[in-house]
Amino acid sequence: MQPPPAGAARDSAHGADEPVSELVQRASQQLTELVRGEMKLAQAEMKEKGKRYGKGGGLFGGAGLTGFLMAQALVATAIAALSVMLPVWAAALILTAVLGVITAVMALSRRKQIKEGAPPTPEQTVDSVKADVAEIKESAKR
Repeated sequence: MQPPPAGAARDSAHGADEPVSELVQRASQQLTELVRGEMKLAQAEMKEKGKRYGKGGGLFGGAGLTGFLMAQALVATAIAALSVMLPVWAAALILTAVLGVITAVMALSRRKQIKEGAPPTPEQTVDSVKADVAEIKESAKR
């Protein structure tokens, strides 16, 4: 069964001339299209949030690695400071400070990425579905 031409539904008084089965079929088709559209929107939104969480997790892992290296350098600094006076431990201390700065920068970047991705719910899709439900309820009242 093919749908009537675009102007046919507007010509009748709110679909009074159309059979109920045709109206139900059209409403079912429109609802299916609406649900598919909402699912695509949710999928796109979750994909974007997943990317942000992935970037944040990678930066956090990098911060953990450089933090571990910083701790190793600090131990090497203490050993060098005990064995030789200035040149060896000074170099090790400088390396420790550089690794500490890198760790801080990566950790702060990770925090920003996580905040931009939060919360993990597809907020736009939820709002859109609420608006659709309200529109359907309003249409049903008419």
